[in-house]
Amino acid sequence: MMWPVLLLSVVLMGIVFVLMSIRILLQKNGKFPNTHIGGNKALNDKGIYCATTQDKLARKEAFNIKPLKLDGEYESQTTSC
Repeated sequence: MMWPVLLLSVVLMGIVFVLMSIRILLQKNGKFPNTHIGGNKALNDKGIYCATTQDKLARKEAFNIKPLKLDGEYESQTTSC
């Protein structure tokens, strides 16, 4: 009883695999479409990126902050702060 069900599921999975890959197999230089957020031009134009890219941009901005320059009597005389 178990073997026909297993065989049927393997055959169905094979059919689904072939149907999903027809475009890739028949197209010259075919490849899987990029479904990642970073590959979507419309989202990138709106400034929406994947979490990894947004994290890298935030870290880059955090390291580009210039130190506060104090003038006059409030200026620190030590280099430790």
